[in-house]
Amino acid sequence: MKKAWLALENGAVFEGQAFGAQVDSIGEVVFNTGMTGYQEVLTDPSYAGQIVCMTYPLIGNYGLNAEDYESNRPYVRGFIVRENETQPSNFRSTETLDGFLLRYGITGLCGIDTRALTKILREAGTMRGKIVVADAFEWGDLQATLQAWDMGDVVQQVCVKEREVHPAQGECQFRVALCDYGLKRNIIRSLTKRGCEVTVFPANASAADILAINPDGIMLSNGPGDPKTCITAIQTIRDLMGQRPIFGICLGHQLTALANGADTGKLKYGHRGANHPVKDLAHDVTYITSQNHGYAVLKETLDESRMELSHVNLNDGTVEGIRYKDADVFTVQFHPEASPGPQDTAYLFDEFIAHMKKRKGGVHHA
Repeated sequence: MKKAWLALENGAVFEGQAFGAQVDSIGEVVFNTGMTGYQEVLTDPSYAGQIVCMTYPLIGNYGLNAEDYESNRPYVRGFIVRENETQPSNFRSTETLDGFLLRYGITGLCGIDTRALTKILREAGTMRGKIVVADAFEWGDLQATLQAWDMGDVVQQVCVKEREVHPAQGECQFRVALCDYGLKRNIIRSLTKRGCEVTVFPANASAADILAINPDGIMLSNGPGDPKTCITAIQTIRDLMGQRPIFGICLGHQLTALANGADTGKLKYGHRGANHPVKDLAHDVTYITSQNHGYAVLKETLDESRMELSHVNLNDGTVEGIRYKDADVFTVQFHPEASPGPQDTAYLFDEFIAHMKKRKGGVHHA
């Protein structure tokens, strides 16, 4: 393997070895605390524009397979691990982590102290970084390059460009319009296995486009980047409020809050992993959740006459769920579809089904 370096915009430099594509790569450096699920992390569109550091020290030990992809390809700009396992042991494995990254042109970096890197990100916050593949490292104009780099409109990069229809498993009971801001496939699977025909719409779809299929309910997906850049989607959600039952996840949760007058802010280092405790306030129950976000809805900006805090993060007290009092709408910041992560909060999909059934008076589609 070639020698490689990770340079952060605060001046920190780590020396390691490149694997995968072994080319220079720049992005926002974040960390994920999951012990497993690296394949789902790699193929989660919410990581678009980011270089992901896995905090668990051994990655690649069970290989990769196409059945567990969460999208049609990976969107990360780089992947950092302490130790890259080149001989995976798993009957479902079809390729190695190294081969996967090479096939998609993504640079991996191994052999660095990922614990030290994570401590820097926790203390200084998420920052830009660049993986440089070279025999020796020189700063040159790299500092200016890092400062100038921008993630761009990542939602448009990852969402579908044309409408897609996914049939229900078994009898079709409900029709769901799913707004794609960077969705994970398990959202679709979670709906179709519950008897829903799912029509996926691009992020720039209008309310008229969505309502034209006469859906029983509307889902707003996860996705990458700053929610405030999604101006068209925010207006669409504003137009959809009260029209149908709506269930939003992650970015969809943030966009719904913005559409209703609340505000969002960037977290110091975000929440990424499969082990985040969240309390359901209505039921006084704590769940372990899968999360991946760098922004959060600001609690103090909620209009309590219309918006009720439903879930809260027990690590830092941030908003994890909102229910709307003047419309049949509820949203969560975490990922009830998991993949990777625990299945504790999959009940929210059943709740969404119940909302659609109530609106239809118990009548199903033929």
